[in-house]
Amino acid sequence: MAKTVKCRAISKGIGEGEALVCHQPIGFNFGVDVPNGVIIEHHHELEGKSFKGKVLIFPHGKGSTGGSYVVYQVACEGTAPAAIINLNTETIIAVGAIMGKIPVVDHMEENPYDLIEDGDWVRVDAVNGTVTITKKGAQ
Repeated sequence: MAKTVKCRAISKGIGEGEALVCHQPIGFNFGVDVPNGVIIEHHHELEGKSFKGKVLIFPHGKGSTGGSYVVYQVACEGTAPAAIINLNTETIIAVGAIMGKIPVVDHMEENPYDLIEDGDWVRVDAVNGTVTITKKGAQ
């Protein structure tokens, strides 16, 4: 059974896919391999993992404003996440996602880390401000 939770829409659109959950901030500037959509930041919990086509859940971005351009670049390359869920989206992620048309939400009415695990199917509706979670194995 799916669960739907309200949230704040940052970058409009709808995206869905398998969840990739991360508890660390992500620095897109120098921390991402753009052509492959892979985290390359050393010692990051997602190092070596691809976010391409997945719903990427992480607390917020980090680093310089150049990260906005990298978020936009992964969208242009076709290696972007299907959608992004943040605890609190800051300007770096918001600007790049808006330019790249990547759906982004934050401020879910329930903590996403309590609801979503790697491999769950997640639908982000950043038009109506909802996230729908279907637990893995329940699809």
